[in-house]
Amino acid sequence: MPSSAVRAFDDPDGFHAAFRGSDVKGVVTSSGNFHAELTRVDFARLWMQRGEESLPRVLNITSTKPERASIIFSTSELQPEWQVGGLAVQGDVIVVKAPAVPFHIRSAGACQWGSVSLAQQDLAAAGRGILGHELTLPAFAARLRPTGPLLLRLRKLHQAAGHLAKDTPDILAKHEVARAMERALLEAMVSCMAGDPADVRNAYHHHAMVMRRFEQVLEANSEEPLYMDDLCKATGVSYRTLHACCREHLGMSPKRYLLLRRMHLAYRALRRCEPEKTSVTEIATDYGFWELGRFSVVYRSLYGESPSTTLRRPPDDPRRLEIAGANVKLAESA
Repeated sequence: MPSSAVRAFDDPDGFHAAFRGSDVKGVVTSSGNFHAELTRVDFARLWMQRGEESLPRVLNITSTKPERASIIFSTSELQPEWQVGGLAVQGDVIVVKAPAVPFHIRSAGACQWGSVSLAQQDLAAAGRGILGHELTLPAFAARLRPTGPLLLRLRKLHQAAGHLAKDTPDILAKHEVARAMERALLEAMVSCMAGDPADVRNAYHHHAMVMRRFEQVLEANSEEPLYMDDLCKATGVSYRTLHACCREHLGMSPKRYLLLRRMHLAYRALRRCEPEKTSVTEIATDYGFWELGRFSVVYRSLYGESPSTTLRRPPDDPRRLEIAGANVKLAESA
C-alpha cells in the first residue's frame, strides 16, 4: 500500500527536513514571507515528490538513499529558468541526478518542481523492459531533453498523483489504483531518461568537484561561521576559481553565500535560545557580526522581523517548535 502526505510550511528548515530520502540544507536568498507545500507519495518501488515555494533559495542536497537514482523537472512550462547542479533547467529539460552525489538547486523566484526516484536495480530492470537496454547513470547531474509528448505525459501523471494525494488519498491507497499509477509513472520516467543530452561545457565537471569540496568544508563546520581564506585554503583553489564556481552553482559570490549562511545560523540560534539566558548581541557576535545596527537591518530584510522579536517568541510558538524539531522530522522522513 502506498503512503502519501501533503504538508504546508512557513519555515524553510521544517520544509527542508521533510524531503524524502535527502539531507537538505539551504538559505532563502530574498526577503518576504516564506510559504511552501510538499506533496510526497511512496509507491512500492517508485517515490515521487512535488514542491511549491514562494521565495528564491539555494539548496544543497545530499542523498541519504545513495542506491536510488532520481530525475528533477519543472512542473510548470511557464516557470522561469532555474538551476540544478549549475545546469539551467528550462521547460523542456529534466535533470538526472547521480546517486550519492551532492548538488545544488537554486531559483531566482517562486518555483514549482517535481522529482521521481527509483532504486538502481529497479531502474535497470525497467530500462531493459521498456527500452531494451539498461540506462547509464551520469557521474554528476546531467541535463536531458525528452521529446515534448514524453515530458508532457510525465508532468500530467505527476500532477494527477499529487492531486490524488491531496484531495482523495483513500482512492490512491487502493491497491490497483496505486499499481496502475506507479507503472505509468515508471514508464514515463524511463522514457524521459532516454532523451538527448543537453550540451555541457568542458569546465562543468571540474567546477562540480570544487563545489563538492566547498560543501564538505561547510558541512564539517556546520555550526561555525567561515570566511574566504578558510574556504580557499580548504578547497585548494583560488578565490577567482571559487568565485566562478559559486556564481555558476549558487547564483552569487561566495562572500554573499557565506553572509547568508551566517545570517541563517544566527536566525536559527535566536529561535532555539531562551531570551532569559542570552541576548541578540551575544548571538550576533558569536557568528561574527560586530556592526549590530547593520546586522539588525539585514536580518529584518531577510526574515521580516527584528532579531529581538525572534528571540522573544514563546516556547509554544509553532515557528519556534518547527526549527527545534527539524532534526527529528528529518530522521522520520528518511
